[in-house]
Amino acid sequence: MRLPSSKGGWAKLSAFVLALIVAAPIFLTIVYSIVPPISTLMVGRWAQLLWVDRQWEPLENISPNLVKAVITSEDARFCEHDGVDWRALQKQVEVLSEGEAPRGASTLTMQTAKNLFLWNGRSYVRKGLELPLALVLDGILTKRRMMEIYLNVAEWGEGIFGAEAAAQAWFGKPAKDLTRTEAARLATALPDPLGRNPAKPSPGHRKLSATNVARVAQAGPIFSCVLDG
Repeated sequence: MRLPSSKGGWAKLSAFVLALIVAAPIFLTIVYSIVPPISTLMVGRWAQLLWVDRQWEPLENISPNLVKAVITSEDARFCEHDGVDWRALQKQVEVLSEGEAPRGASTLTMQTAKNLFLWNGRSYVRKGLELPLALVLDGILTKRRMMEIYLNVAEWGEGIFGAEAAAQAWFGKPAKDLTRTEAARLATALPDPLGRNPAKPSPGHRKLSATNVARVAQAGPIFSCVLDG
């Protein structure tokens, strides 16, 4: 490849590279609307020759108990927002302006964007990239497909990705057979998948999962965009 020899040439090359960077997530999201995707964490582990267990399952083969538990725990307004919960985000901006550490405001769509295109770790740069990527995902994918992808790429332990691998690893059963309690333990393990054991939860984790079960029972129609009835 011949390198540009002028400022104008470099500008054109930079614009071309930028266009590719912008177009790539859009193209991949269209592909992912049909093809099962993998996460950047999975790619990273493969690159290090580390073990990965991920068994893709369509949403109908994953217990509705897990869908409900995850939405309730991670993003109760999943069916309402456009990929970004602007209300929650505004609250966190206000918290930050007051000198306190912001918490939450990351939707399931933003988490999916991070899993598919970005990296782990706390960074304002990464958070800033999550926003437009989440809008792209929400604009192309249905809510049902979004949930299907999320539940198949989420990390649930060292090398364990997706609901099926998690259900088999922690409870020795397929994801479609998860009980409400098991689903709640998996859902509440998501914020700390390497530190929380769904099969043998700590007292704190057990309390979180019990709260999740109670909240799901009182949640109302917040799952309508994903589940029928």
